[in-house]
Amino acid sequence: MNTEIAGIVLMLVATILLAIPLGNYIAKVYQNKTTWLDFILNPIDKLFFRISGIKPEREMTWQQHLLALLTINFVWFLFSMLVLMNMGWLPLNPDSNPSMTASLAFNTSVSFISNTNIQHYSGETAVSYLGQLVLMLFQFISAGAGMAVCAVVFNAMKERTTDKLGNFYNYFVKSCTRVLLPLSVVVAIILLFAGTPMTFKGKDQFISMQGDTVNVSRGPVAAMVAIKQLGTNGGGFFGANSSHPFENPNYFTNIIENISILLIPIAMVFAMGTIIKRRKFAWIVFGVMTAGFIIFVVPSVYMEMKGNPAISRLGISQNRGNMEGKEIRFGSAASGYWGISTTVTSNGSVNAMHDSFMPLTGMFTMLGMMINSFYGGVGVGFLNFYVFMIISVFISGLMVGRTPEFLGKKIEAKEMKIATIIALLHTLLILSGTALASHLYAHNPQAYATWLNNPGYHGFSEMLYEYSSASANNGSEFAGLSANTNFWNITGGLIMLLSRFLPIIGPVAIAGILAKKKYVPESAGTLKTDTVTFGIMIFAVIMIVAALSFFPALSLGPISEHFSLN
Repeated sequence: MNTEIAGIVLMLVATILLAIPLGNYIAKVYQNKTTWLDFILNPIDKLFFRISGIKPEREMTWQQHLLALLTINFVWFLFSMLVLMNMGWLPLNPDSNPSMTASLAFNTSVSFISNTNIQHYSGETAVSYLGQLVLMLFQFISAGAGMAVCAVVFNAMKERTTDKLGNFYNYFVKSCTRVLLPLSVVVAIILLFAGTPMTFKGKDQFISMQGDTVNVSRGPVAAMVAIKQLGTNGGGFFGANSSHPFENPNYFTNIIENISILLIPIAMVFAMGTIIKRRKFAWIVFGVMTAGFIIFVVPSVYMEMKGNPAISRLGISQNRGNMEGKEIRFGSAASGYWGISTTVTSNGSVNAMHDSFMPLTGMFTMLGMMINSFYGGVGVGFLNFYVFMIISVFISGLMVGRTPEFLGKKIEAKEMKIATIIALLHTLLILSGTALASHLYAHNPQAYATWLNNPGYHGFSEMLYEYSSASANNGSEFAGLSANTNFWNITGGLIMLLSRFLPIIGPVAIAGILAKKKYVPESAGTLKTDTVTFGIMIFAVIMIVAALSFFPALSLGPISEHFSLN
């Protein structure tokens, strides 16, 4: 057991040590400073800009940034629908996998362009290699778009007055070519040498130990797994995701993939500190995020290592902890740590079945998605945290009787209205979706009997988890829910759209409005934002506004289930 804990500590420490220099590198990329990859990637960037007719040096307002973001996502959505609904007869389909239905294609397309990657299908049997490659492309696009809008906010946070905040396409292309692509190549090569397939051949045949002939799916897996983790996408090549031995062969690859999940979200915080020249402030933000992460990790790992009390009462030994739905090669501790890592970010990949976690571990995975700002997704995680910072500054300013100021800019009613709407939107989408599904199931359980394998407390948790995952753009699921129906595909798709783009529009609008205001130099009465006191204030606001909003719903699901076990 001590070895398992040591493995978790190793992963967290290694992630932080790698994130600091990566953050400095990302800051150089967004500031157009010289980096060691320029001689290779400058020609590629220039080719993209020349073909598209984009002038990367042209400055854009925050409204133009948002228009560019929405336009490219709409175009890629249409392209995805076209491919997924016709891939049955398109090339690169050696296993003759069928085309998707309209509702499933809609859910999948929205899911991948929104960086959610909820998969109401099993990739090895439901998607052709062409479809997998298109979805892998969207994993670059959605992650790059999130990082690009985050760079816009970093630009707006600088101490000056302007309405020009860089060029979205420049940020977007460089996020893909300078950050995501090089890291993905490195991770993919590691996975390739560890045994992850990378081929365009169809299924291979093996003779099992029983003498049966088994057809085993394979494909261009290594490349897809690399970007799914680094881009906090989470969409796996196989239905079992990172619990599948081809996606995650051993404990070493488990470490590499888990580090990849958290690496860029943490690095973006340090990049912010370098860009706005407030490194101490970046450490405060990182400290708040890490404190929340550890508060979720410690009890989750403990409960998974302790095991199920109902099984213990039967006299059955659980020396390896709660191993239901887990892989022996990872163990209960590493699975619990991954479960929190993948849900505090918008990653959503799994190396164990979250439906089999202990009830309170399941609650903490949901809380990670409900709060959605302890690291969060690449770029957008910081945007969510930025909203809470605005609210915290406003409340703190009122408490001391001063006009709230953040980084030299006065926060007024307009900014607070936007921040409040965005903060409450997440709660509205999750709870309204869960309420609708619960109402339909409760009033006609026979008609919707196929939805839930586990009615009762756990069934409610499955529905709550589904909408929490969709709204947090996470993508993981409690697999006891049969979600490939028109109802879940359409409602989930709509929630993914609203929860992806409205929380981006809000922070970018706030940052753009503040950037245009006159800079006010700090004075003796200015609220210091780079102190532990302010960090505690942000943490308190997050827990009150976000976490407590969901307590009644969590009481009906995982908390009630926990007490029923004991």
